[in-house]
Amino acid sequence: MNYYIGIDLGTSAMKLLLMDADGRIYNTVSREYPLEFPKAGWSQQNPEDWREALLAGVPELLAGFDASRVAGIGCGGQMHGLVVLDEHDRVIRPAILWNDGRTAKQVDYLNDEIGKERLSEWTANIAFAGFTAPKILWMKENEPENFEKIAKIMLPKDYINYILTGVHACDYSDASGMLLLDVKNKRWSREMLELCDISEQKMPKLFESYDCIGTVLPEMAEKLGLPENVRVAAGAGDNAAAAVGTGTVGEGGCNISLGTSGTVFISSESFGVDKNNALHAFAHADGGYHLMGCMLSAASCNKWLMEDILQTSDYSAEQEAIAEDKLGENHVFFLPYLMGERSPINDTNARGTFIGMTMDTARADLVQAVLEGVAFAIRDSVEVAKDLGIEITRSKICGGGAKSKLWKRIFANVLNVELQCPESEQGPGMGGAMLAMVACGAYADVKRVCEKMVRVASVVKPEPELVTKYENRYQQFKKIYPAVKRLFPEIQ
Repeated sequence: MNYYIGIDLGTSAMKLLLMDADGRIYNTVSREYPLEFPKAGWSQQNPEDWREALLAGVPELLAGFDASRVAGIGCGGQMHGLVVLDEHDRVIRPAILWNDGRTAKQVDYLNDEIGKERLSEWTANIAFAGFTAPKILWMKENEPENFEKIAKIMLPKDYINYILTGVHACDYSDASGMLLLDVKNKRWSREMLELCDISEQKMPKLFESYDCIGTVLPEMAEKLGLPENVRVAAGAGDNAAAAVGTGTVGEGGCNISLGTSGTVFISSESFGVDKNNALHAFAHADGGYHLMGCMLSAASCNKWLMEDILQTSDYSAEQEAIAEDKLGENHVFFLPYLMGERSPINDTNARGTFIGMTMDTARADLVQAVLEGVAFAIRDSVEVAKDLGIEITRSKICGGGAKSKLWKRIFANVLNVELQCPESEQGPGMGGAMLAMVACGAYADVKRVCEKMVRVASVVKPEPELVTKYENRYQQFKKIYPAVKRLFPEIQ
C-alpha cells in the first residue's frame, strides 16, 4: 500500500495530509505563515515562507509512518499570485496575491483600452484586479528594475513544485486565472504575452493537473525524508483541486466553497463562456473546463464581524442567538465587499455595507445579515449561470464556512438547491493527493478516483416556505449595489 501527500498552499497556512489510494487519511499537519499588507488594499507574501513551511511540514506529517511508501505528491494552491524569479531562480520580490487590489489602473487599461471583447477572444476572460497579468503590468510600470530581472513567472503552488522537482511547470486550471492563457486551446496567449512584454521562455511549461511533471530532487528528498522516486503531479488551482476533492468533475457538477473567498464552481466537459464574462471560464483539473464565480470575501466576512468587531471567537453562540422566525425576515442587509469584489460585478471600489438598521436592530441581526449577504452574493453568480441555460438543482458545499449548519441552511434556501456535504472535507489538499494518485497510475483518470473516494455524509434540502421568503429578500438585496455603486469611489 502506497501513501500520497496532498498539499494545500493557502493564504494563511500550508496544510498537508497523508492518505492512501482507498481514501483513508492518516495524518494532517498545518503550518502558518505571515501575510503582508504594506498599503491599503495591497496583499503579498514571501515565497520563502512557503518553502520553510514545506521543509518543516512534510517531516512532521511523516513522523511515525514509513516514508518509503510515499509514491506521489500533489498540490492545490492559492491562485493568481505573481511569483517572479531571476536568472538564478531566486525570488525577486514578495508574491503579489490573489486578493491584492493595487492593479485598478492596469485593469481599467486592459478592459477599457485593449477591450473586454479582445481579452475574451484571447483568454476567454476579462481583467480582474486579482489576475496575474495586471500584476505584471503594475510591476513593469512601478518596479521597472525588478521587472527587468524576471527570468521566470509562476504561480504560488508552482513554486512549491519547483522546489520539489526543479521543474518550471504550471497546470491549465491555475494558468487559466492568469489572463495569459488561451483557455479554449490550452496554450499561452501570444497576444497577452506580447502585451505584457513577456516572452514565452519566461513562462512555465503547461501540463494537465494529473500529469507527472517529475520526481523529487535528491537533495529535497533527503531534507524531507522521502524516497527519490516520489512522483509530483502538476496539481491545480485551489478551487479546481477542491472541486476534485468533492467529486465535482465531468458534466454538470457544482461545488460551493466557503473559505476566505467564496466560489461557485460548475464543471463541464466542453468549453463555454458567458457573453458578459461575469463568470470566469477556466480549464478544470479533470481535463475539461469549468465556469466559476468568485467573491473575494466570504467566510472572511464572518471572521471580520466576529473577531474584529464583536470581539468573540464563539461563532456558534452568535449564530444560536438568531431566532428561527427571523430567517428570511431580516430587514438588515450586508454587501460583503470588504476587499472589493470580483464575480459578477468586477468592482475594486466596492466596499462592505450594512443597510436597513433601526433602533431595534440587534447584534444577532448583524450576524444574520453577514451570513445572508454572502449567500446572496454567491446567488448573483448562480443567476449568470442560469442565464446560460445551466440548471443547478444540487451542489456540493465545502470550506470552513460550511461547518455551520445554519449557514448551510441559509444557502440551501437562498439558492433553492440541495446541498451535499462530503464525508471527508479536506479541500484542495485532498484534491491534490487524488491528482497525485492519477499521476502515479493508481487510477486511470480523475473521474475514477472521485467515484472511489468521494462519499456524501449529509444533505441539506431547501424548505419551500423559506425559499419563498429568501426569494423576496434576494430581489431586494440585488437592488442595493446598483443604488450605492457610484458612492464607493467618492469615499475611498
